[in-house]
Amino acid sequence: MTAPPLPGSYPADSVIPEAPHAMPGYARAGSQVPRRRSYRGKRLLDLVVVSLIIVPAALLCAIAALAHLLAHGRPVLFRQQRVGRDGRLFVLLKLRTMRNVPADPERPGDADAARVTGVGRVLRRTSLDELPQLVNVLRGQMSLVGPRPTLPYQVRRYTDRQQLRLLATPGLTGLAQVHGRQQLSWPERIEWDLRYVIRQSFRLDLAILFLTVWTVLAGGGVTASHDNDPIARRSERMLSGA
Repeated sequence: MTAPPLPGSYPADSVIPEAPHAMPGYARAGSQVPRRRSYRGKRLLDLVVVSLIIVPAALLCAIAALAHLLAHGRPVLFRQQRVGRDGRLFVLLKLRTMRNVPADPERPGDADAARVTGVGRVLRRTSLDELPQLVNVLRGQMSLVGPRPTLPYQVRRYTDRQQLRLLATPGLTGLAQVHGRQQLSWPERIEWDLRYVIRQSFRLDLAILFLTVWTVLAGGGVTASHDNDPIARRSERMLSGA
């Protein structure tokens, strides 16, 4: 079975304008950047959907947290500083899926695998570890759909073109997450995010939410190696606490 197509689908090699000419006056994160309005009703969509799922989501989150607490102890909640819209920093919430163990400099590719707990593997495969980010959505720091929020050191590696992804509010899911998730390199993910920044709409958000459920149930693209990724090399991820 294949997933249904996105509305107004477009090929992966479709061209978007080069930065900074596409948006005159654009500057790097941390400085003044032009505000690109999302479509009218995006915040309302977030609040309506969250209000519909918050009770079952809270129950699932409590069960998952209890399972991790009993199996691996405290803490059960993971907090990490991420970069949001216009380069603003915020604290992202997740359920903990890793234990603290020293990284082996001789085998950096095995570091993440060694840190993931037994319960954490299940949480990651089902994306239940992301449920606390509904709090970030309620706070307005995130949206249900948008580019995934990244770490400050990764943003510092962005080109001017890639910095354009910061014009959108980060999301729980996005175009990259329904086109390969972590199997994509960061440059590939950012290309999908840039397409979303330009094409975001109510219809597209609904389609991405639907396809996200499809993708999670399929269970593909959850983990991948990023040892040679130009934006998210493994050794620096370990130092960042990601």
